[in-house]
Amino acid sequence: MPSDVLRADDADAFTTALASGSATVFFASQSTINTGSVTGGQSQITSGSSADAPTGTPRQGPVRPKDLKTARRCFVPPPAFEGALAALDSGVSLLVGAPGTGRETCALNLLAHGREEPVLVQLDGAVDLSRWVPRPQGVHGYLLAEPPDPFAVRSWDLSRLEASLAEVGARLLIVLADAPGLATALEDHLGTPVVRHVPPDPRKVFAAHLAEACPVEDARTRLLRSLGPGALEELLPAELPPRHAAQTAEAVTRLGGNGGSSATELMRALARAEAPELVARAQEDPVLFSHLLSLSVYGGLDRSVVVERAADLLRLTASQGEQEPVVHSPLPHLNRQQAGASRQRSLTEILRALEAHCSQRTGIGETDVTDTVSFFWPAVGDAVWEILCRDHTDLLPLLHAWLGGTGREPDQIERAGKSVAAVAVLTGGRTLQLLRHLVSVPWPPAVEVVGWCLGTVAADPAAGAKAEALLDEWSIAPEAALRKAVAYACRPDRGRFTVDQALRLLHRLMETVSNDADDVAVAVAEALVQRFAAGDCRARETVLGRMRDWAAHEGVPDQLTALTFPLMVGTDLAWCGSRLLANSETALDIVRLTGHSLTASTTYPSMRDVLLEWCCRGDGGPQSNPALERLLRGLVEAREPGFLRWLMAVERGPETMPGKALAAQLMTLWHSKSAARNANDGSS
Repeated sequence: MPSDVLRADDADAFTTALASGSATVFFASQSTINTGSVTGGQSQITSGSSADAPTGTPRQGPVRPKDLKTARRCFVPPPAFEGALAALDSGVSLLVGAPGTGRETCALNLLAHGREEPVLVQLDGAVDLSRWVPRPQGVHGYLLAEPPDPFAVRSWDLSRLEASLAEVGARLLIVLADAPGLATALEDHLGTPVVRHVPPDPRKVFAAHLAEACPVEDARTRLLRSLGPGALEELLPAELPPRHAAQTAEAVTRLGGNGGSSATELMRALARAEAPELVARAQEDPVLFSHLLSLSVYGGLDRSVVVERAADLLRLTASQGEQEPVVHSPLPHLNRQQAGASRQRSLTEILRALEAHCSQRTGIGETDVTDTVSFFWPAVGDAVWEILCRDHTDLLPLLHAWLGGTGREPDQIERAGKSVAAVAVLTGGRTLQLLRHLVSVPWPPAVEVVGWCLGTVAADPAAGAKAEALLDEWSIAPEAALRKAVAYACRPDRGRFTVDQALRLLHRLMETVSNDADDVAVAVAEALVQRFAAGDCRARETVLGRMRDWAAHEGVPDQLTALTFPLMVGTDLAWCGSRLLANSETALDIVRLTGHSLTASTTYPSMRDVLLEWCCRGDGGPQSNPALERLLRGLVEAREPGFLRWLMAVERGPETMPGKALAAQLMTLWHSKSAARNANDGSS
């Protein structure tokens, strides 16, 4: 007969038997051994199919005293604790709640309540309650966790159990994972109390553990003060599992031994302790891995964003596995079986495995409520990237491609760009070489993602020099997409560029703009306007001074100056007015740039509208808006033809048009100056 291949479990059994001593071993995989008597201290092992193997006796055993002591130490009763104590009096009761929220700790404390040295026994989840009986004596409580089918128990089984438990003075508490409608269905089915477990306030858990670790109140006060105001809200968010609250207290005590630590330092320490476990847990599970990365990038945004981006990463991983099977990855390639499993797994289970949660964020309106998902400690995402950049660098090209495919919404682009920047910083700038390919992707948000990255990395001490060199190179590159990325990097919310650095790059971009790159010109104009709007007084004066120089020379810089100046002034008329009244150099720049925009035919309408809006702030009289009057009189002195066009338009406009009285005075002044100039020319 052909011999079967030795299975792994058979081999383990065989090796174990050999290692047990000098015994003789008979091994017959998938076969039958003669069951006659065996003598001489020999041993016999029969290996059968796991499907045919008889079910062993359900295991049960005492809860170890040290485990019970740990469960009772610093225990904070959850809200339903008193109700659960009352439910225990029935003999058999159920406790339902989300895994990871301290259900079993609560159950042990319920069963041990009121006793100094209770004896508790934990039953195997596979126990058949229709046949099980409690021990005759010596046990105070039994804990049964996660039976596979709680509805298999009948009401008459419970009646028998309650009677037998009452005889021996014990109680049985069954712990189950909560599900929609489960508690009500069990109560109807069994007729026994079902208690919903809600975890205790994480602040109370934190306080209990901190008091144990640091008994002196003054010392605790100093530790908490070192964290800074509002630290506990950040470290102990609502729904934080009790285990995490205890870890926070331990970390505060441990790190506070050196004079205290800030909330940021503490958060970073907690995240770095948790991230390795999460990465290890997700390493062989593509579904968990994709959600882990999506949470690390988009945590705190709408749950649909996190789920969709995780699905995108799954698809990308699967396609790369088919196209490039030679690429080594610490993760298995997604196959059809795994894809099916991912569809069946609920988001609640995935979040629970990744120590994350779903919460609601209220928007502007009362009905504007968004379901968001995130880690309990957002810094975990940064720690995950640290691990990937250190231990899994072969995944970085794949992750760059995924991040470049982010959604069009600004918050998604920002998150993706900052993640690409974080990777560049963590790798010392080595991954910046991946950005050129990312820019070439035919997906508009990819260019903005790269802009976010370059603008952010430029401020880093280590990788900043490489980013600046890339920005200089791309600012004069023939590819419009590269230059557009530079323009995005110059926006004020993208990194820590000084205004001088940004203006230098933007001017280089202007000099390379061609007719087939209008989108680059638009990106440059947007960056200029945003720089002005977000800048302080000195930054704004610097922008206007540089634009005055650009306006003196024909070409793209001259045209973009005329285009952007009306938009800048419109962002803050009050500031422009204050500069005009200060008689500063900036006042002259504002006059020159206003006339420049009025004279250019393409930008006249926008500059006209800004001046009319300014006129609306007064009644048009000379004393109603002195800053505007000074600007307009300066334009008369400059004799800009575009301003004359504006005066004539206002003069001929309807009576309701703002600024008519002031325009009439200025028109008279214009003509008088023209007459005086003509007279001077005639006499000469």
